[in-house]
This record gives sequence, structure tokens and C-alpha cells, in this order.
Amino acid sequence: MKPQTPTKIIVLMLFQCLTTAVLYAQAPTQPDSNGAKFPEAGAYANTKLSYKIIDAPNHTFCYDVYADDRLLIHQTSIPAMPGNEGFKTKVDAEKVALLVIDKIRRGEMPPTVSVDEMKKLKVIK
Repeated sequence: MKPQTPTKIIVLMLFQCLTTAVLYAQAPTQPDSNGAKFPEAGAYANTKLSYKIIDAPNHTFCYDVYADDRLLIHQTSIPAMPGNEGFKTKVDAEKVALLVIDKIRRGEMPPTVSVDEMKKLKVIK
């Protein structure tokens, strides 16, 4: 094999760099990793919103929220709290489900529920 001249080595290195740059520039972009996309604020203004109390782990309760009879939110644990358990009573789960529906009607998307809000509802201490 004949030894390469420095000029050939430099040309080969430049070619390799350019090829890599072109391939990288043509690589597909990654999807937006900021999470779920939520509807516009007024998207549910004229929608029939309802809820259903569901069973959660250890004989506790949570809720599903429906928009025009389609599942919108499936809440399987107490929001903003660690763990997998739900509310101790169906009434507590209902209070939070109604709060979530109220937030959706006001255009709050996502309709997050804070610990302070649940304390005001007296569903947690």
C-alpha cells in the first residue's frame, strides 16, 4: 500500500467532516418533549362535562371526567400528592372532580389541582 500524502489525508478528513455534517443536518428532528398539548382555553365552553367516581387502590376513590361522553381525564390517585391511593370517600373524590370541571369551564388547561385547594375543600388535611 502506497503511503498517503498529507494533502490527501487533509482532503479525506474534510470529506468525512462534510459528510457527517450533511447527514446530521438531514436527521429528523425530535418531537417536542415539553409534554402533552392541551386544548385552547375556550375549547370546552359549549361541551357537556360530567364525571364518574371510580375505584382506586386500597378501597379509595378517584374520578374520570368526560367531555361529551368521551373520557377527558382519568385520575387514578389524589392529585398533587405522592402515592397511588385515592380519596377516602366518594364525596371527597366528587368535590375534586367538580373543581376540575369548573376549571375546565373557566378555560384552565390543564386543570391542575393544588394541595391548598384540596385543603380548602377539606378532602385532605
